[in-house]
Amino acid sequence: MMEMNLSRVDFCQVSTTSQKCMHILPASGRKDPLQKVLVGDQAGVLQLFGMKKRDPTHVFKTMPSAKICRVSLGGPVGGVKEKIFAAAGSEVKGYTKKGKQFLTFATNLSEDVQSMHVEAADLLVTGKYIFNHYRDLQDINYYYSTDEINDIVCLPLEKSESQDEVTPILACNDRTLKIMKGSDLQYEVELPGPPSVIELFCNDGGEQGDEIVYGTSDGRIGLVQVTRTGPIHKWQVENADSLGGVISLDNYDITADGCLDLLVGRDDGTVEVYGFDETDEPIRRFKQTFNESVTAIKAGKVSNIDYDEIVLTTYAGWVNSLTTEPQTKEISAGGEVKYSEENQAKIASLRQEIEMLQKQVLTERDNYQVQAQNPSSISAVPGFHINNKFVLNRDDASYSLSLEVQMSIDHVLIQSDVPVDLLDIDKNSAVISFSSCEPEQGNFLLATYRCQANTTRLEVKIRTIEGQYGKLRAYLTPRIQPKTCLLTTYCIKPLSLHQRTHSFDDTRPCNKLTLTGKFSAAEVHSWVTFCLPELPERVPAGDSVNFIFTSTFLDTQLNCTYRKGEAVFLSDNISTISILKDVLSKEATKKKIKLDVSCDLNDDSIEHTLRLIHPKLEYQLLLAKKVQLIEALKELEANESSVEFLSPEYRQILEDAEKLQAEYKKQPCHLERLYGMITDLFIDKFKFKGVNVKSRVPQLLEILDNYNMDNLKTFFETAQ
Repeated sequence: MMEMNLSRVDFCQVSTTSQKCMHILPASGRKDPLQKVLVGDQAGVLQLFGMKKRDPTHVFKTMPSAKICRVSLGGPVGGVKEKIFAAAGSEVKGYTKKGKQFLTFATNLSEDVQSMHVEAADLLVTGKYIFNHYRDLQDINYYYSTDEINDIVCLPLEKSESQDEVTPILACNDRTLKIMKGSDLQYEVELPGPPSVIELFCNDGGEQGDEIVYGTSDGRIGLVQVTRTGPIHKWQVENADSLGGVISLDNYDITADGCLDLLVGRDDGTVEVYGFDETDEPIRRFKQTFNESVTAIKAGKVSNIDYDEIVLTTYAGWVNSLTTEPQTKEISAGGEVKYSEENQAKIASLRQEIEMLQKQVLTERDNYQVQAQNPSSISAVPGFHINNKFVLNRDDASYSLSLEVQMSIDHVLIQSDVPVDLLDIDKNSAVISFSSCEPEQGNFLLATYRCQANTTRLEVKIRTIEGQYGKLRAYLTPRIQPKTCLLTTYCIKPLSLHQRTHSFDDTRPCNKLTLTGKFSAAEVHSWVTFCLPELPERVPAGDSVNFIFTSTFLDTQLNCTYRKGEAVFLSDNISTISILKDVLSKEATKKKIKLDVSCDLNDDSIEHTLRLIHPKLEYQLLLAKKVQLIEALKELEANESSVEFLSPEYRQILEDAEKLQAEYKKQPCHLERLYGMITDLFIDKFKFKGVNVKSRVPQLLEILDNYNMDNLKTFFETAQ
């Protein structure tokens, strides 16, 4: 692996930014060989600046207006892309590189523009569900997506057989890329996760002009070739380090090896550079973490014509650079750092600016205190935006809650009216304290995270329990005066640990739940959406709707098919069927709709589910046993000159002590959750037969404490 040394340089700070809000314009020519940085922010300001002696010099800067959600560059086919397009609300505005506005185009979207791509005379825009294609500002194609659209690109026209044939590609939340032809869906490409960003590979679609690199909200990266007949998956990078979701991508030869590298920006602030080996497989060559999510990433020659640099924007509005230019310091004989005259002048200027700001803050604070004494004065509540995500991680079956604001966070209070576990996370430096709760009053969790100074982003990991549903609330208080708190609420769904997938294994033994009654497709869709995550708000078009899910905790599956008057659910886990039956019946009762419910159970599914649980349970029991032995083994090690007399197994436990304890600490309730799932499986099996076996639960727990798979199977078969 080739080592890369990139040094961080801060350019400036703008208002909060959105995804794909920044671009680097091509250089103007020999007289001005350096490239300019274009940034649009949520205050509605679009600005283009260059760097001169490490200070930003503006070419133009617009007045504040509606929030800018996307910025794109356009130009003729095969030519230089230097025309600037910014989307705000339902409008798209065009500017020259000198800042002269030449276009104001009101799209006919009924919702705000969420993503945009410009290709020659073609303007492609999407809202949350709607895609529109304009050519020469005339609406020529339209498509309504069944799920949310996260991003859009278009295959390059210079590599297309016909320059009139535009091929838009939509990245949708249902884990697909939708390949369009006119207003029609040509085909779908199934992906391992919901695609959050897509880009043309090598900036031009690769050799054939049809290769797309994608990043998913669960942190995966992949390359797919979208041919006329179907997709070809080239490679995929798993999220082995449990990093954040991918929200920005670019291609640039930052390693100067003659091949374009892949630049990746993530929502946890991680920036990565991937090179490619002889087989064109990606290899990570650089990684650095910022404290804020990276909303856009590009590369070019901005500060120095001799050195390439990665330019990125963060959610809080920082425009940063990771430059290949060495940032060296001279050390004097006395050990003091010697700076160049240029840097000394800049340090003196910054100190002067800080002193002036400190005086200004003190003056304004005194004015505020004086005005606060006036009984008729009312403090204005400062408004601020919050960037928040609540995402299910497949790898450890937990939810990642991230909260981010532009200013420093003072503390965050987490409250839940359903039982949840808070899991340890390495990158969380906040101090947590728990308050006593009263579960009988519907309060199961009250935890406070006190953040260190200059913390603008907090991430919390939460594990839910299926069957328990309600609300999780986060109260965020930033370090501003007067004190203001912002509340965000998240739904914990009955089948919260289920995730959308594309395939259903018919060979597994399945249980069937059928509901019939006088309900509409929209009503049954709202009930299913209440139970399961990752579903669109609106019912998809068509006579019948089908969704497939997999459990991230147990790897069981669920198939949902419904239409007006009928809903059918198939699952190899009887507990999943039981939860659906109870919740759907309750939701129908609220609407005063009578349901006819029938269940077709397969007894083989019980043993099948137990076999899926078996390796996880066996591993957790062994881990707990090893952790219990560590203290005694360490005492032996302290009192004996050598531990060679111990068995290899015990010596291995001593060697891996820290790793084992860390793993156990990260998932303290994992074993308890598995016990709970087996108990629910036992109760649900007999509940469908009309038998109450809750009195046999202590006996079941005793068998689990002395776990043996055969004994457990026998107990399930003979208990009544």
